[in-house]
Amino acid sequence: MNKTEAPPRPTARRRGRPQGHPNGHPQTRTRILAAAEPLFLEHGYRATTLRAVASAAEVDSALISYHFGSKRGLFGEVTQISCARALDLGRALTGDQEGLADRLLLVVTELWDAAEVNRLAVENEEVMRAFREYLEGEVVARLAEFLGGHDASRRALAAVTVIGGLIFTRYLNPLPSAAALPSAEARRMLRPALRAALAPTRPAVWGALGSRGGV
Repeated sequence: MNKTEAPPRPTARRRGRPQGHPNGHPQTRTRILAAAEPLFLEHGYRATTLRAVASAAEVDSALISYHFGSKRGLFGEVTQISCARALDLGRALTGDQEGLADRLLLVVTELWDAAEVNRLAVENEEVMRAFREYLEGEVVARLAEFLGGHDASRRALAAVTVIGGLIFTRYLNPLPSAAALPSAEARRMLRPALRAALAPTRPAVWGALGSRGGV
């Protein structure tokens, strides 16, 4: 070795995926899923944090994001409801509010039509409870943030009620007549209801009506 050549510096330990494996340790994904399942079933979607899952699996929380992308992705894998993993509202929330109803219906039907719904997962009440919490918590919150205004939460909840009805009656616990509808027809039928759910209220109008009634 040349005397002027400096010795190699030790490599710092990287967080996230383990070194030596381009896709992470082969058992890491399984460990995370095994740790996450009882937490989701016991505490529900909302109360289960990625930090708690990482602690139970004894892994760095960055590995959860690496393997599953997000809490939504992890939940979808655990419950085997692939559309929970895929129900990314990014496409629907890109654009103006006027076209939101059409974009939401298109995203939901495209994703669920392509999904394979695990019947055992659907029949598990704890899984369904966690999925309902996911809809009420994450999806309502993201829609409300996009809508904005004093009545954003009400409008978002009304919209998710319509979307949830579509998901449950067409895919999770399907009515034969609803499941048999072409996707375009299902969207056409629900478009007026979803647009009405998303429409803002008009406090000034209601106030004026109230004043007239009191005269």
